[in-house]
Amino acid sequence: MKIKCLIVDDEDLAIDVIEEYINRIDYLQLEGKCKSAVEALSILNSKQIDLLFLDIQMPGLTGIQLLRNLSNPPSVIFTTAYSEFALESYELEALDYLIKPIPFGRFIKAINRYFKINQPQFQIPEKKEEISSEQPFIFVKSEKRMVKVFLHEIQYIESLRNYVSIYMENGQEIVTLNTISNIEEKLPESSFLRIHRSFIASINKIQSYTSSNIEIANKLIPIGRNYKSMVISVLEQKSIL
Repeated sequence: MKIKCLIVDDEDLAIDVIEEYINRIDYLQLEGKCKSAVEALSILNSKQIDLLFLDIQMPGLTGIQLLRNLSNPPSVIFTTAYSEFALESYELEALDYLIKPIPFGRFIKAINRYFKINQPQFQIPEKKEEISSEQPFIFVKSEKRMVKVFLHEIQYIESLRNYVSIYMENGQEIVTLNTISNIEEKLPESSFLRIHRSFIASINKIQSYTSSNIEIANKLIPIGRNYKSMVISVLEQKSIL
């Protein structure tokens, strides 16, 4: 009998990655995917769900609040970009706590924890090629080709009128006929930050910041006036003041 799974995450890219991982494992069956905890409640009340892949930071009701409100919850694997909720998740008896971006090998280990408790006769082999990191990516059209862009290699993105330039850590510049807002929709909020109407920055690539600019690859990028409050708030969460 297959394990019936539900994905709850407000990021399309995160949903796509977990869905792909589920589809790779014969023992798992995806029953639904939703972008809010409120929507998840409706599915949980109407379908049998064995395993819940649950994001924590979502608008409205958080993943932890959802779990606290379930009288008979399924097994839960938290999927999040934030490590600070790990202790609370284990107090709620979560099966596992996966930090994004989630390598496929780490995903398999979490599934094997489910099997160990519920179906000990099953275990998925953890082969070396499966444990290697599965890096999220997008495709963008550049020079009449669809070019694969690995998200962890992006330093920052700049809007240039009708074009967008994506600056990579290897020095490559990928130019695409698009809008920066369209690109932003495809990027995980946990890893990328809109800092200006013309710039998106990779949070992990920021070397330093002030109230007026950030530095990436020794380049100063301005923080827009309308974005300043939000940008500083996000960066201060990772700062020792």
